Amino acid sequence: MARKVSVDAGREAEEMRRRNAELERAVAEAEAREERLRRELEAALARLAVAEEAEERLCVQLGELEAEALAQAVEYQEHVRALSERLAFADRVLSRPSSSGIAAGVAGRD
Repeated sequence: MARKVSVDAGREAEEMRRRNAELERAVAEAEAREERLRRELEAALARLAVAEEAEERLCVQLGELEAEALAQAVEYQEHVRALSERLAFADRVLSRPSSSGIAAGVAGRD
């Protein structure tokens, strides 16, 4: 009977050693996976920081381009207005019956 208990205890000890080895492998794999995920997270955070910085630069550039576009639009409007005034003046001068109208138109313009 003592021999049976001894055999059973040996089997249990062997089973516990096998189970312990399995658990140690699982822990090692989990730690390796955790370390890999930590590195991936750090890399993703670094990429996010780069993307956020790029977004900020793009926003600044977009603001500068919008300001430049507005200034160009204002300048263009002023140019169109000046051309319209010149065209209206030329139209008035050309619609007068006499050539003295040119001199009068030029004098009236000042």
